Parts: sequence; C-alpha cells; structure tokens
Amino acid sequence: MTKYQIIAATGCPTGIAHTYMAQEALEQAAKKIGVSIKVETHGQSGIEHALTQQEIDEADGVIIAADKDVNPERFVGKKMINVSVTKGMKDADQLVNQILNDQSIPVYQGTGEKGSAESASISGGSFWHQLYVYVMNGVSHMLPLVVAGGVLLAVSFFWGINSADPKSAEYNQFAFQLNSIGSLTMGLMVPVLCAYIAEAIAKRSGLIVGFATGMIALTNGTGFLGGILGGFLAGYTVLLLQKAFKKLPKSLDGLKAIFLFPVLGVLISGLIMWYLSTPMQNINEGMMNFLKGMENSSPILLGIVVGIMCASDFGGPINKAAYLTGTALLAQGNYFFMAGVSAACIAPPLATGFAVLMNKKAYSSKERSAGYVNFLLGSTHITEGAIPFAAKNPLLNIPAFMIGSAVAATLTYITKISVPAPHGGFIVLPLVNHPMLWVVWIVIGALISGVLLALIAEKQYKKDQTLLVTNNGQSMAVDQPVETTTAKAHVFEAIFDQQNIELGVKVDSKEAALQYLAKMVVEKGYASDQQEVEKKYLFRETESSTGMEHGIAIPHAQSATINKSGMFIVKLAEPIEWGSLDGGKIDTLISFIIPDQDNQEHLKYLSDVSKLLVHEQFVAELKAAQTKTAIFKLFQ
Repeated sequence: MTKYQIIAATGCPTGIAHTYMAQEALEQAAKKIGVSIKVETHGQSGIEHALTQQEIDEADGVIIAADKDVNPERFVGKKMINVSVTKGMKDADQLVNQILNDQSIPVYQGTGEKGSAESASISGGSFWHQLYVYVMNGVSHMLPLVVAGGVLLAVSFFWGINSADPKSAEYNQFAFQLNSIGSLTMGLMVPVLCAYIAEAIAKRSGLIVGFATGMIALTNGTGFLGGILGGFLAGYTVLLLQKAFKKLPKSLDGLKAIFLFPVLGVLISGLIMWYLSTPMQNINEGMMNFLKGMENSSPILLGIVVGIMCASDFGGPINKAAYLTGTALLAQGNYFFMAGVSAACIAPPLATGFAVLMNKKAYSSKERSAGYVNFLLGSTHITEGAIPFAAKNPLLNIPAFMIGSAVAATLTYITKISVPAPHGGFIVLPLVNHPMLWVVWIVIGALISGVLLALIAEKQYKKDQTLLVTNNGQSMAVDQPVETTTAKAHVFEAIFDQQNIELGVKVDSKEAALQYLAKMVVEKGYASDQQEVEKKYLFRETESSTGMEHGIAIPHAQSATINKSGMFIVKLAEPIEWGSLDGGKIDTLISFIIPDQDNQEHLKYLSDVSKLLVHEQFVAELKAAQTKTAIFKLFQ
C-alpha cells in the first residue's frame, strides 16, 4: 500500500464543484514539490477515495478543506489544518507547505465525543468557520430535497396554476399527485436542515434530537431560520447531556444512546424551541415580507444586492445566504425572488465563455477550454466554474462578475419573472413564466461581465508582453510575444548541435532511456565513462522525478567524466512511464550534461528550458516537429 505524506479531506455543501476543485488544487500543490498526497472527497455522490486507518496512521499531517462535517475525530494524534473549501482551492500551495514545515501547527487531540464543537480551535479552524461548517452540513443534506420537491411542484403547474385544487376547473389528478409529493418533499426542508446541523455537532444522538426539534420549528412556522436555530439548540443540548452523564459506567453507554440522550434531548430542546417559536415566527415573517416588499418597491436595489451577493464568492457563504433565502421564499410560494438569484448565479460562468470568445489571445488554451465548458455549467446553474477566472485577478474580475449578475437579477425583478424550481438553470425553462425573456436578461448580464473580463485580460496580456524578466532579475521591453523570447538562442548554441538529436528511439523503461542517453553522450564525445554518466542520471532521479508535464522529461547529470556541457533531445517511438508531475507517460527527453567543475552553468540551461516549457505554443511545436532540423530551429 502506498504511504502518503499528506492526507486531506475536501467537501462543500452542494458537493458539485468546490469539493473537486479543492482536491485538484491540493494534489497539484503536492506534486510541485514531490510530496505524496491522498485526498478524500465528500461530494454529492458520497465519499470517494476514502482514507483507510493505515493511511491515516502513516501520514505526517492532515489538511481538511471543507465546509461540511468530514468526521475529524479520525485524525486524533495528527497535525491538522482545518480551513474552508475555498481556502483549499485558493491557497493550496501555502497549506501543503504549512502542514509539512510549520512546527507550530498543533496535534489534534480530539474531544472524546465525535463532532464536538470544541474541535474548532484545536484543529486549526476558527470558531466562526466551525459554525459555518455545521450550517453547511445541514444545507448539503437539505438541498437535494429542495431541488427534488421544487421541480416536482413546478411541473405540476403545467396543467394550470390551480391544477392541484379539486374545486378548480383546471384540476388534474396527476398534477395533484405531483403537487402533493413535491409539497411533502419541500416540507422536509426545515427538519432535515435542523437535524443535520445537530448531527454535525453531536453525531447520531444530535441527529435524532434535531429531527424532532426541526419538526417543532416547521409546525410552528419559524421557517428556515427556526431550522438553523433548532439545529444548534439540539446539537449543543446533546453535548451538554454527554458531559452531564460522562461519569456513568461504560456498561451504560447503550442506555445513554438509545434512551437518555434522545428522551432528555427532545424534551429539553423541544420545550425551548416551542417557547422560541413565536418570536422566531415573527422574525421570519418580517424578513420575508421585507423581501417581498422590495420586489415591488425597489426591484433595482434588490437586484443589485442579490447580484453582488451571488457573484461575491461563487457558491460560498454569501452566495449561499442569497440562495437559502430564495429556497425559503420558494417554499412559501414566492417564485419571483428565486428567479433573480438564479439569474445572478448563471451569469458569471457564461461570462467567462463570452470573455474567451471575445479575446482568445489573452487566455491560455486551458483557460479557453474552461470558458467553453462554463457555457454548459452555467446553463445548469453551477456557478463555481467562474472561480478560476475570479482568482486570477480578484480585485478586478470579481467586481466585473458582480456588475453582470446585478444587471441580470435587476432586469429579472423589474419584469416580474418567476422561476418555481430552486435549481437546474435552463433545464427548467418550461416552468418559467417568460422563459425567453429570462434567458435574454441573463445573456445581457453575462455579456456585460464578459466584455469587462476580456478588457481586463487584454490589459494584462499587453503588460505581460512589454516586460521580460531576464536571468539577472532585470526587466526589459520587447516587441514580440514572451513565448518567442523567453529563452536566448545564444545560450543553447554553445551546447546544442543538430547531431545531438535522435528520433524514434525504442526503449521500454526510464532506466533503458537513461542508459541510451549515457551511451549517446559518450559516442558524441561529451564524456568518457558511460556507466558513470548513467549512474549520475539515475542518482538525480532518486532525488525527485525529472518528468514534467505534457510528456516531456529533462534528465540531467553532472560528473567529472564529462568534459564539456551538452544538450541532447531524444524523441521516443513509444511513451514510457517516468513518474511525471501530471502522471502521464513521457515521449520526449531534453537532457543536459555538465562538467563537474561548473556549479552554476547547468542551472542556467535548466532555467531557460523550463521557461520555454511553460508556454503551450512552444510545447505544441516541439511535439509536432518530426525532423532534426525542425527541432533544432525551435531552439534558435
């Protein structure tokens, strides 16, 4: 079994995008420095890449980047960092470096009760982040119910707005059944929200008490605010009971779990919730009436506020606050508020697609591909695809997203568009009262953001092309693109000859390839001892793999038997395993050999080639070159 230096767990409330983007960021950060990592994901489809106890025991440290409960009690005795899933995406390099090198990170001691709130300060997460994690655990379990119930409820209106009413002329039996099922499913929103907040705090006992408290909150009309309050009430009530009965004999653990905690927990939190229901109901109704009033009296202001919230953190806590409010109003039959929220969430990813179409040269091929994919993600109400673009230049790009989202939401509210489904994007267009108009407003908002993003990218692109960082750290103006000037031709002329290129070489392993290179070096007169050069190649690979990305490796050796510096390029007939950064096979070798007495020259060669390999255009041309002449010219 592989031993992992770092183990991690990622999870977001929806389990759609953030979870896997944080996973990718952490894995790439570890690969950069040659560290092994395994990331357990808590997505909407469940737990994937689950960590085993042996993997946990052997790891040097743990990174939790999650906004939901991932059972941290497994990691007792390990150095642990606990941060939000967004921080896991944006600061992956910092987190990996910190868990490896920061000796001040405390060892997680646990609490004796799984999921206790006391874990927050010990695990490295802030108290407020821990509270947010508890709420998001409830939200992540609630959302599928809201989506399923909301869509079924909305479909029932196909037969007419009163099709579920037996007294109406529009009445339809199937519509009535759909409406009933959808309404009952939506009705589970508050109890499930409450139960899983409590479950994150106090595990199974909290879940039971949370369901009961949530039902009291539901029947007394406290809305989702009551569900949130009830969840914390139930969870902390169970924690107090666990402490109160901690000294009971171990033989009574079963009695505590199935009798004392459920009975006393439901009694205590249920009574408190009962007496809190009246003020909570008043607060809930007041907030909902205020928002309903804004739809009519201040649709422009409401649209601006909703647009800014939805585009501020793309699925984070601020975005979720707007979304939860929309689902709460949806459950009360208000379909107008959610229409603006959906428009504001759909616009940002679409904007990235428009931006790369408008200004292709200012974006890398990877960014262009992501922009095109975002047309699909945005159309299905997945906002997270905009995050990489926002993170690239947050001070300028996030306001650009906010402007487009605010325009889309405002136009939606002004024209009183209603969307009876809480998710789905353009998939639920048949349920929208003015579907084509809604799409037009969203596209207008996305185009506005897209234009702004393209202009910002253009400015950065021009800036990148007017400055070139040379080896001594000084800057100089250039007239041509960076790709053609990153490496200086005269640097390679001294060590590189067309005869140092071999094509179609047949080897079946990394060792065989390095042996071939060592033989080639000696045959070309650059060294006197093939075995010694081969030994130096192999020794370098034990330090860390020289396999880069895109199928390219840059093996290098320094030895007293090497009489002059040289650069060699070998293209293989078939790709071979190398242990490269991206896990792919290698088909192109760019090798350097350096005399023992020169301690700095090889760094200059490696630096210049590494700079070239960052540019996708150069890599593509190198891979496409099929003759020695074509390859040689590339480096001139």
